[in-house]
Amino acid sequence: MLKRNIAALILTIVSLCLLYPGLTKPILQVVISAELPIIGKTTFYEQTQSILQTVDTLYHTNNKFVAILIFLFSVIIPLTKGVIILGVLLIKKFSLKAKLYRFVFIIGKWSMADVFVVGVFMAFLSTQSNSSIEANLLEGFNYFAFYCLLSLLGIQMTTLEKPEPDA
Repeated sequence: MLKRNIAALILTIVSLCLLYPGLTKPILQVVISAELPIIGKTTFYEQTQSILQTVDTLYHTNNKFVAILIFLFSVIIPLTKGVIILGVLLIKKFSLKAKLYRFVFIIGKWSMADVFVVGVFMAFLSTQSNSSIEANLLEGFNYFAFYCLLSLLGIQMTTLEKPEPDA
C-alpha cells in the first residue's frame, strides 16, 4: 500500500503542476474565414484563449453564471481535490484521512474538468466539418487533459491504511 500511495503522491503533485499551464496557456484557437473572389482567403474572426481568459471574457460579457460555473468546476474544485488528496497522503491521523478521502469523492462527482476537456475536443471536431471554420487545439488543452488523467489516476491509486490496534 505504501508504494501505491507514493505513486499517488507523485501523480497528484505532477497533476497539480500541469493544472496551472492547463488553465493559463491557450487551449483553443478558432479562425473564421472565407475564400472571396479577387481578394482570396479573408479572415473575419480569430480568437485564441486559455480557460481563465474564457472565464474572464464570459464574466465581462454578462455571462456571469456560465463564467462562475466554469471557474468553479474547472478551477476551484480541481485545485481543492488536489490539495485534499495531498492531505490524505501526507496526514498521519487515520480519522482525518478518512474524512478528507470521503470529501474528495463527494466533490469529485461535481468536478467537470474531464467534461470540459471532452467538450473542447468535441467543439474542435465539430468545426472540422465546415471549411469556413478552422479550430486548432493548443498546448493548454494538452496540459489540461494530462492534468485530468493524472489527477484521476492519483485519486484511484490512493489507499487508506487503517492503523493496527496496539496489542
